[in-house]
Amino acid sequence: MPVTMENKCGLILGVANERSIAWGISKVLSDSGAEIALSYQNENLLKRVGPLAESVDAKICMLADVQNEDSLDKLFEEIHKKWGKLDFLVHALAYSDKEELNGRFVNTSRKNFLKSLDISCYSFVNLAKRSIPLMPNGGSLLTVSYMGSQRVTPNYNVMGPVKAALESSVRYLANDLGPNKIRVNAISPGPMKTLAGAAIGGARQVFRTTEKNAPLRKNADLESVGNAALYLLSDNSSSTTGEILYVDGGYHIMGLPQIDNI
Repeated sequence: MPVTMENKCGLILGVANERSIAWGISKVLSDSGAEIALSYQNENLLKRVGPLAESVDAKICMLADVQNEDSLDKLFEEIHKKWGKLDFLVHALAYSDKEELNGRFVNTSRKNFLKSLDISCYSFVNLAKRSIPLMPNGGSLLTVSYMGSQRVTPNYNVMGPVKAALESSVRYLANDLGPNKIRVNAISPGPMKTLAGAAIGGARQVFRTTEKNAPLRKNADLESVGNAALYLLSDNSSSTTGEILYVDGGYHIMGLPQIDNI
């Protein structure tokens, strides 16, 4: 039977354009019957996000700066006014100074480390706390990680420790919110041709390398990531929490390149 999100409503943060992971998730959830609220990170993105929001009949499309509590207050007030509840929340936000996604991790600045941790990790904890009152009957929270949290990836630099902190936060939140019947999970896609992914030095080479060496000999696409998110946000995963689900063609299991590529 097809997975349905009928009669469910949720907030998705992180759409920047039609190639965003957050957009792939939004499209699949909308096609499955969910009512969607979208946020955009700054006014410059509205011209891209606005038409996408209209295409999925998003009930809310608002600015949301996760470093600005007033901005989040307004967003959650609007959600409460519109729906009075949330069934799911998707956090697909990440940040690092592009200049520090090249070269050596040891050269990471304190300013960029703390800002990256705040936007990419703490914001999920903050959003989870804000979601609790809107999920009296339970719900599902989802964030997006990457294998660089567990294994060194060239030029991923500060985002490796930040994503490791995010994955640890998933586990702690899952335990905290379990009694509230709120599930907390993450998906970990392989390299994708997104705006964020392109900022990492050597992104094209990493994309080609994983494609050649993954067991399925392919990288994830937006639909496959969206379908994984659909499972974790739907009632089909009612007993799954604290999980990091890889959507990378199996690349994370490899210890060496495929023999043909050595």
